[in-house]
Amino acid sequence: MAEGNGAIYNNFKEQILLGEMDLGNAADVIKMILVSGYTPDIDAHQVYADVSGDEYGTALGYTANGATLASQAVAQDDANDRATFNGDDVLWAGLGPLVPATPSHCILYDTTFDCLIVYWELGTTATNGGDYTLQFGATIMNLT
Repeated sequence: MAEGNGAIYNNFKEQILLGEMDLGNAADVIKMILVSGYTPDIDAHQVYADVSGDEYGTALGYTANGATLASQAVAQDDANDRATFNGDDVLWAGLGPLVPATPSHCILYDTTFDCLIVYWELGTTATNGGDYTLQFGATIMNLT
């Protein structure tokens, strides 16, 4: 579960306003990665290479470059005056124990345009060889 603070990367905001990306209808491939020891920088970090050095390697139920987000959907929410982006929770079956056992952050990124989207702090749930699920709640992201 995304347990702490998070933020949307500034480059992603610009790409959305330029009309470069399409998160709805799975037009773009969106993935979630787990990283350890990551220090977020929403200004300077823009592409996967900016964070890949902190990502876990392929081993123990984890695949480098992340898990693909299923059921991507974008919707207009007039009742709450916002747009929403959502997808299925991300599950890694039989994950770990990774080293270090507790990922510091998860990062959502668009592989089609190599653009970081958003990160969340983790840090309280260790990988122990069981299933590891990131739950997003009602939506992954709201734009107000």
